Amino acid sequence: MILNVDIYNKNNWLKIAFLGFCIFAGAVSLYYTDKLVSKLEEREKQQIEIFAEAYKYLNMTDNDKDVGPFFKQIINSSTNLTIPVIYKSHGGFLESNNIEIPPNLHAKEKQAFLETRLEEIVREDNTPIEIDNGFGSKDVMYYGNSTLLKQLRYYPLWQLAIVLLFGFLAYMAFDFSRRAEQNRVWVGLAKETAHQLGTPLSSLTAWVEFFKLDPTYDPEIVKELEKDIQRLDVITTRFSNIGSVPVLKEEDIFETVKTFLDYLTKRISTKVNVQIDNQLQGQRVQINKYLFEWVIENICKNAVDAMSGIGSLNVVLRPTKNNQIAIDISDTGKGISKANLSKVFNPGFSTKSRGWGLGLTLAKRIIENYHSGKLFIKNSEVGKGTTFRILLDEMV
Repeated sequence: MILNVDIYNKNNWLKIAFLGFCIFAGAVSLYYTDKLVSKLEEREKQQIEIFAEAYKYLNMTDNDKDVGPFFKQIINSSTNLTIPVIYKSHGGFLESNNIEIPPNLHAKEKQAFLETRLEEIVREDNTPIEIDNGFGSKDVMYYGNSTLLKQLRYYPLWQLAIVLLFGFLAYMAFDFSRRAEQNRVWVGLAKETAHQLGTPLSSLTAWVEFFKLDPTYDPEIVKELEKDIQRLDVITTRFSNIGSVPVLKEEDIFETVKTFLDYLTKRISTKVNVQIDNQLQGQRVQINKYLFEWVIENICKNAVDAMSGIGSLNVVLRPTKNNQIAIDISDTGKGISKANLSKVFNPGFSTKSRGWGLGLTLAKRIIENYHSGKLFIKNSEVGKGTTFRILLDEMV
């Protein structure tokens, strides 16, 4: 199928710029908060070192009534009552500071509780400090992180999550607004086109009636002209239905497809071999005939263009699982590259120099929004061709 010019998505750089801004804001926030955490961590380490020195001298001056209270004051202020500390004596006995211990615990239960808390503190990976206890041996002081430090460490993640959430919501709002604007443009254009076609159609119908009454005109020519006018009338009806809730009726899907292919065959190159293979057994579906024919027309005309007027166009109708009907439309054209497969149904994407890139977009909208079906590329190979598949629910 033919399909490279993107005339509706030239503002992609705005999306990229907005995404870049969100990433930049998140990175700056993470960097700044990480600096704060590092400074606070260093400060708490210094406090613990002062605390350890004070504890050491307190052990040496325990009987000094003048100096002892001074070091106790340093101990209380240096930990700021928020840094959890556990001392492990040479004999293995545990004491603690700034750790809330459940009341009414026996000595052994208290030691077991502190052992558990000690394991948690060790996992925080702070280097323990050895302290001379004044008896020729050394105690070990373990310390954890304050509540504030822990909160600051997790704060950047929450902050980044909020920035990303804001960015996602803003993008969704922008995308929804853009799509809504496109829908209004398409609907308005479709309605205006239908309105503009009304007057010349009435005039052409009158001329055909005039030709019928004149024996000098070939009846076959008049008959073909009448078919073209009927076709224009169908196109006008299609445009009128865009933006409105279409009326679905029970139709023979094979007859609907075959009628259009018969019309198309007479109006394309004779070097295009059009074949239809019906494997259905009378299954019927609920469709809007005018809009559904438009889908088949868009796909088939893209197929003819992809083959440059020479090749085979094959349409196969078959039942599938889950009470569905599959319509496969295959060509032997240029095929679609893997890079463009995801863009085929994007509005404005086309490889035609004069293409608007709306045909397949509207086809997908008609099938999926109006008929609750699916339209997708079943397979495609560059240089060999493409197969589009339409899935519709059959009537039970």
